[in-house]
Amino acid sequence: MTTPIRAQAAEPARPPHPSFGEAFLYWLKLGFISFGGPAGQIAIMHHELVEKRRWISEHRFLHALNYCMVLPGPEAQQLAIYIGWLLHRTWGGIVAGTLFVLPSLFILSALTYVYMAYGEITAVKGLFNGIKPAVVAIVVFAAWRIGSRALKNRLLWAMAAASFVAIFAFGIPFPYIVLGAGLLGALGGKLAPEKFRVGGGHGSSNRQYGPALIDDDMPRLPHTRFRWRYVAGLIVVSLGIWATAMALLGQPVLRDMGEFFTKAALMTFGGAYAVLPYVYQGGVETYGWLTGPQMIDGLALGETTPGPLIMVVSFVGFVGGWTKQILGPELLGLAGLAGASVAAFFTFLPSFVFIFAGAPLVEATHGDLKFTAPLTGITAAVVGVILNLALFFGWHVVFPQATVLAPFSGGFEWFYALVSVAAFVALWKYRQDIMKVIAACAVIGLVYTYVV
Repeated sequence: MTTPIRAQAAEPARPPHPSFGEAFLYWLKLGFISFGGPAGQIAIMHHELVEKRRWISEHRFLHALNYCMVLPGPEAQQLAIYIGWLLHRTWGGIVAGTLFVLPSLFILSALTYVYMAYGEITAVKGLFNGIKPAVVAIVVFAAWRIGSRALKNRLLWAMAAASFVAIFAFGIPFPYIVLGAGLLGALGGKLAPEKFRVGGGHGSSNRQYGPALIDDDMPRLPHTRFRWRYVAGLIVVSLGIWATAMALLGQPVLRDMGEFFTKAALMTFGGAYAVLPYVYQGGVETYGWLTGPQMIDGLALGETTPGPLIMVVSFVGFVGGWTKQILGPELLGLAGLAGASVAAFFTFLPSFVFIFAGAPLVEATHGDLKFTAPLTGITAAVVGVILNLALFFGWHVVFPQATVLAPFSGGFEWFYALVSVAAFVALWKYRQDIMKVIAACAVIGLVYTYVV
């Protein structure tokens, strides 16, 4: 009598293609939970789309991310547009990108209204005080997760370390770091191709999470192929939308905002922090929409609400519409919402154009070492930059009164340091859901504020 051979564990099946409605609900959820700046938002998308839902493989995820990193504009929102476009064509990208920022627009506008009308609220401050250390933990977790997956050899780890030193110690602007990493990657792809043929490939993705819907070996879908006619039409339609929106802005302040934030959108290489001096100069000094202290408060709100940090432009627009009384003294709240909406619309419109025009070309480079090696180099640099961002956020959390000239002044916030460590352990060791960690930290911050 023969003994039956034990069947090997079956590999998980490839997930079914999500319906448009299912994707819509996910993008809407993401818009409400996308805390933590770009690093935190990318970590949330990676956890949900690569690990849990398996809608896209890790390699394809990083390939898209690297393209978004070299564009002006919020890279996390652009990544959402890219993946939405892969899943459901142009309308999928429009829905993903819009829902990524729409909840943030209304949440930030509501908080700005409270800020302008009632001043500082203890409950709101307590919630945000708890969210901030959670943000630090999310960003550190993102650096660890992306680094452990993408940096497969010492050379890539060295590039990550070099990018951290470049931005932390020498203050080299992020665009130059990306450019240098891309050039090193291109050179490395020729001299040491085995070192750059990494980044979360097909086999690695399958061992970790199972086969993905959009996997490394998946043939190109028809709508991802590059077509000159499509690009030309896209540019014409986009310029038409921009010109029509500008023509509808009859109010002079709103028209100034449309022009100013269009320029700002094209200058956001290196993330929101790179363009903040320009926004500060225009909003405070040139147009007088708000004061310097108000701009700092707006940055704090932007850091602790969902959505990209560049949403601080909506705060600027809201305060500008309010202080200039563009709809009269009786409609200050509506005036603020109008200013915030104009700022957001003109800031984020170019992101859709960049993705819809460039993504087909990026898809054509998938698997080609000539193009993927520079992107692998950029991935390594991004890990170092994310770590620097985590350090920056952590410094502001544990030394909230510190300045650049006195980096350890004002006392050490030991309680929030412990909250940040606990949040990281919950994410790293216990694999807790990011939204649950954020909610728990917010409650802890609220309770601590009232107790102390």
